[in-house]
Order: sequence, then C-alpha cells, then structure tokens
Amino acid sequence: MESEHPPPDEAGLTLRERKKQRTRRLLADTALRLFGERGFDRVTLEELAAHAEIGRTTFFRYYASKEDVAMAAEGELWDAYVARLARHTGSGPALAALRTCLTATILAMPDGWDRRFVASRRLAAGTPVLHHHSLVSSMKVTQRLVEVLEQRLGVDSREDVRLRLLGELALGAWRCGARNWVAGRGEDETPVPARRPGHGGPAALARRVEEAFDAIPAALALDLP
Repeated sequence: MESEHPPPDEAGLTLRERKKQRTRRLLADTALRLFGERGFDRVTLEELAAHAEIGRTTFFRYYASKEDVAMAAEGELWDAYVARLARHTGSGPALAALRTCLTATILAMPDGWDRRFVASRRLAAGTPVLHHHSLVSSMKVTQRLVEVLEQRLGVDSREDVRLRLLGELALGAWRCGARNWVAGRGEDETPVPARRPGHGGPAALARRVEEAFDAIPAALALDLP
C-alpha cells in the first residue's frame, strides 16, 4: 500500500513521480550492491535490470548507461545543485552564490544519500571507467553552472573568462572538500583514528566544502620562493 506520508524528499510529488523516483533509487541501490559484490565489469546490464525486476528497455528510461547508475548519487547532487543555482535570486558575489547553493544542496540531499555517495566513490577508485565517468560528469556540471551564470549576468562566457573560472573554482572546492570528507580528514572533534569514510554525514561534507572555499583567497595569494 502506498504510504500516506512520503519521505521528505518526495513531498510535493505526484504518485507517479514518487514511484519513478523510487524505481530510480532501487536501481541505484541494486547497482551499488551488485557492483560492490562482484565488480563493475562482471555485472551485465541485463542482470542488473533483472535484479531490480524491470526490463532492459525500462532501465534506459531512468539511466543512460551502467556508468550512470553506478554514479547515480553524484548525478543526483549535480542536478539538484544546478537547479538550486538557477532558482537563486539573491544579489552579491557570484562565487558566494555558487558556494551557498552547493552547501545548501548537500544539506538537503535525502536520507542515505551520503552512504550511497561514499560507496560510489569507493567503486570508482578501483574502476578506471567510473573514475573517468566522474571526471567527465564534473566537467559537464561546470559547463551547466556557467550557463546559469551566463543567463543571470547576460554575459557570454566565451567573451568573459571569469564565468568559466568561477565554475572551475566551485567544482575545485567541491573536489577538495569531498576528497577530505571521504578520507576522514578535516577539523572535527572526533579523533582521526576513529573516523570512517564519510564520517559526520552531509553536515561534515558541507563543512569540508566550506573549508575549501575559505582557502581559495589564500591559495591565490601563495608565493613561490
């Protein structure tokens, strides 16, 4: 029976939309489990679809490839981040808006997202094709962010390199912060030996990303001896 009280991340969605979202999540969870148990290359798309009790054609309604479903947690973050930035209406420095929207997006991700993200990062670390897929995805989201800035500012990024630099700075801060979070590094009270990958959940991830943004001015001011 369909619950009368859907999870917070499904609030406001129609019944059809909630079912589609749950099928997407089932596919992603099933993929991470199977890839983690047997390795990415040893699980066929047909096996994955069968375990999720859907057909191959139905799979492609939700994900374009095995790589996409393996890295679904990352893709969910990027879609939510770009959408939040597009809705942002406050004035002020563009880099501050990129920062605020990113940390707000991290904190608003649904329950369990952080565990799926850590699992996907572990998988990508040992699977070159997924590592490459993640790099390409970050390049694509950088361009999507730049396109939002172009629309907001009425500026062509081909004529003004600052927009592209802003996108790169935002994604650079994300990569540094996320890497530290997954590795258990950062300024927390918990002793380092007791930390696990992804320690502290989304709140800690947001702090690591904030720390990376904070370091940008000092990084730009570094002098070589």
